[in-house]
Amino acid sequence: MIIGLVVNPVAGLGGPVALKGSDGAETQARALALGSVPRAATRAAATLTALHARRPELRVRTVAGPMGEDSAIAAGVPYEIRHRPPPVTGAADTRSAVAALGGVDLLLFAGGDGTARDVLDAGPTGAVLGVPAGVKVYSGCFAISPFAAGTIAAGFDGTTLDAEVVDLDEDAYRAGRVGARLYGTLRVPAARARLSGRKTGSSSAAPGSVESIARAVVAAMLPGTAYALGPGATTLAVGRELGLELSPLGVDVVRDGALLASDVTEQTLLTLAMSQVTHAILSVLGGQGFVLGRGNQQFSPRVLDRLAGITVLATQQKLAALGGRPLLVDSGDAATDAALSGTVRVVTGHRESVVYRIQSASEDL
Repeated sequence: MIIGLVVNPVAGLGGPVALKGSDGAETQARALALGSVPRAATRAAATLTALHARRPELRVRTVAGPMGEDSAIAAGVPYEIRHRPPPVTGAADTRSAVAALGGVDLLLFAGGDGTARDVLDAGPTGAVLGVPAGVKVYSGCFAISPFAAGTIAAGFDGTTLDAEVVDLDEDAYRAGRVGARLYGTLRVPAARARLSGRKTGSSSAAPGSVESIARAVVAAMLPGTAYALGPGATTLAVGRELGLELSPLGVDVVRDGALLASDVTEQTLLTLAMSQVTHAILSVLGGQGFVLGRGNQQFSPRVLDRLAGITVLATQQKLAALGGRPLLVDSGDAATDAALSGTVRVVTGHRESVVYRIQSASEDL
């Protein structure tokens, strides 16, 4: 089995430091200056490890250095270099790498929606599969986790389906304006249960349902407790119920009805959680079911370990759209994800809630 691997080494840099994405050299430099640590290579290595355990005969064709070779070395898999990019890489280098890795059984790429667009632009002739490593992973061409990507690749028999590539304008995204655009489709292995699917919005929610959830959340808030609200339309409604204007796509902290901190980084959130009782309020990502790991990387494993509790919010329509599939967590730490797995009470309205299954995105389905 011959696997191609392309890694976007800067994918995901902007998430923990509240930059909403990682596109552009200036954003990447700022993220590194703020203390963000590259993680795409590590996630790609996790995929190769899972794949190699099931297909020990595999061979990897990849790109020199951090665009693939480093991940292959970390996973201990045999590899050959087919492309050598310059020291500083960008979107054009991803496209060149994809073109250089032709003739593989399956091309794996680690990154986010921007990377998926670059792969699409390169015009791959065969099947591809995304390893989620970006801040926002709204496209349907990604596996739900690095482990799932390895499992899908190991069982790939040549059967494919079309998966959508969507992306946001990151400058508009940082300004709080969300507008996903469909750029095209890629052929991916036909393994629907382990594919993330395309992110869907909350526009289908019944009138008043989001406001009803917000009333329930505010009514349950305890005096003196800090509440960290993740991104999403439902958490924005909680802000409106409090009379506060929250950052549309950031993490804000409120206490006793007042805004304590706005659009916080992972480090700021950790500092707050270490100094006072802090509770997380998180919404479900429509269509995918993620509670953690998609656009809210500020809730890192070390932050989650300090929290007093987590409240999950979703409309009944959003849960029904999952078709019985579980809610998912992908914090980047296996022990943290396992600790959060089991069942969770989801607030669905005023005096309404359901107990729903939640699990690690790396758990075998």
